[in-house]
Amino acid sequence: MGVLGGAFDPPHLGHVALARGGLQRFALERLLVRVVAEPGHRTVTAPAEARLRLAELAFEVVAEAEVALDPHPRTVDSLAALGLSDPVFLVGADEFASFATWKEHDRVLDLARLGVATRPGYPRERLEAVLAGLARPERVVFFEIEPQPISSSSIRARIAAGEPVDGLVPAAVAVEIDRLGLYRLPLGHG
Repeated sequence: MGVLGGAFDPPHLGHVALARGGLQRFALERLLVRVVAEPGHRTVTAPAEARLRLAELAFEVVAEAEVALDPHPRTVDSLAALGLSDPVFLVGADEFASFATWKEHDRVLDLARLGVATRPGYPRERLEAVLAGLARPERVVFFEIEPQPISSSSIRARIAAGEPVDGLVPAAVAVEIDRLGLYRLPLGHG
């Protein structure tokens, strides 16, 4: 069993690539995609229900994915509530670089193995420094995926500027963002 959690504000093709790469690398039969309702580590722009709908659309191309809203702001609490037997929690290298700042990060490694997606050229020393500070570094497995130079913040900025997001988010997600009017600047700005 795999778990992929996040704000998904909005979900993009990098998230889908992470899911597919993790499913393949760990031979996972199911992947729980958890849309964090109120993330403890960042401010979100779109409401939880809208982000849930966007994630459902983004991951509909991943047959093994089951998308649900996560009421827990922190990963450790979410994993504890799920009570899964040794799942793989998927994260990108950028998220792992800040892993030592996560709430009870060593307990996260008791509850799940971490599957960390890296990309060619990512500075390995940043990852090694985090590993060196962990109580159970053997619970972290790195795997490589194709680079996806995409971030949710840059997508929000493009939408606010009226720029297209084709090739950055799944087509169905772009349509729904437009339909819901998400991430646009309020009238009177810009």
